[in-house]
Amino acid sequence: MGASQPKLNSVNMIRPQMDGLPAPLFPDGYSIRPMSLDDIGLWTDIEMDAEPFFAVQPDLFRKAFGDDLAAVPSRCFILIDPRGLGVGTISAWYNRDFYGQDYGRIHWVAVRPAHQGKGLARAGLAYAMRVLAQWHERAYLVTAIERIGAVKLYLDFDFAPDLAPEGARALWSAYAKIHPHPLAEKTLAG
Repeated sequence: MGASQPKLNSVNMIRPQMDGLPAPLFPDGYSIRPMSLDDIGLWTDIEMDAEPFFAVQPDLFRKAFGDDLAAVPSRCFILIDPRGLGVGTISAWYNRDFYGQDYGRIHWVAVRPAHQGKGLARAGLAYAMRVLAQWHERAYLVTAIERIGAVKLYLDFDFAPDLAPEGARALWSAYAKIHPHPLAEKTLAG
């Protein structure tokens, strides 16, 4: 991470139900496939290429998913371009004890910069949410409030700000002043 990079402020976002999920509409020629353990190097390369805020370490995948590698093929995915090359990642992971309940978790969403702005993250999120809905009644994710595009995408997918953690209300209030969104405003008013 360069000296000019901002400190990231982590926030939780919660989708309390799995109704009304949009269809995954991939751009022409793009698709998604299950990840295998042989893809860990590819996953790491995509994350390294896409991450602007911190240096991705080679052991990140095993730290994030190593407790249940058997679940990787059914919960982790590679976004592929028209040539069949991996250009993004998304995971439909889980947390059996998030606020004392079983939640699905959207985890490690990334798209290589050369493929951003095409709707791949939106399509991948729609796909991963449908996978989560097979096993979970609710979902959450953790992101940085500084990831403006990602936060907007998650709000558009009905992931509401989680105001419970210390300092969360202040972060979301500051965000909503600069980037108004009906769901953020509704959550803050409630």
